[in-house]
Amino acid sequence: MQTIANAPVMNVFARLDLKTIALLLDVDGTMIDIGPSPTEVQVSGVLVDSLRRLFALTGGAVALVSGRPIADLDRLFAPLRLPVIGGHGAEMRLRDNEMLYWAKPLPAELRRQLADVTALGPEVVVEDKNYSIALHYRKAPHEAERLRRHVASKRKTFAAEPTELLLGKAVIEVKRPGINKGESVRKLLDYAPFKGRVPVFIGDDVTDESVFELLPEIGGKGFSVNRYFPGLSGTFKDPAQVRHALQSLAANAQVGT
Repeated sequence: MQTIANAPVMNVFARLDLKTIALLLDVDGTMIDIGPSPTEVQVSGVLVDSLRRLFALTGGAVALVSGRPIADLDRLFAPLRLPVIGGHGAEMRLRDNEMLYWAKPLPAELRRQLADVTALGPEVVVEDKNYSIALHYRKAPHEAERLRRHVASKRKTFAAEPTELLLGKAVIEVKRPGINKGESVRKLLDYAPFKGRVPVFIGDDVTDESVFELLPEIGGKGFSVNRYFPGLSGTFKDPAQVRHALQSLAANAQVGT
């Protein structure tokens, strides 16, 4: 039997007015379940259909807000191509396919040394996003401290190169400083069809904190997945409940009303 989110959050979510909101959605851990590695995840046809319908119902005001590169998101959600904030805010694609970039790629040599398999071991999965590099240790949680020392050593070697550390769920990521999802969401809301709408964001991890912190300032609503953030409108138990909520919202609304 399918488990759905608790009634209060489902009721709040179901009352969203698709004519006035902009729906902003994190991906991993929010809409899709965390896999053993970034490539070992599943995006269901039902989720893609729900997003396609919500895109139509909102007049195009649906965007993915992810740490993944845009090219990776397009692959996961194919054939659907939504507006996207990728790379934790380093890149953005608008509805008309216009691309905007907010960061320079990390030096190739820094990325190479961070990704050195002889230092990392076979169970650590490297995700090179160009603007950042993520070391996933979901398959080797015991390696967390050793990976932190490895990353600290390489950042010290490249001390003249501006970088910052981002810690997520079993992942250590080195990225450009000053780039985050919150600032990119602020920029996205300057463009049609997002401009003038109430932003509604769903996220799950510390990488989403910058968006949750921004929402009160811009009159938005925030929903999390199995994690507390101040000022939330509701909390879902897991990504399955988020998928159910999106499917219900899409199915119960009417285009043009």
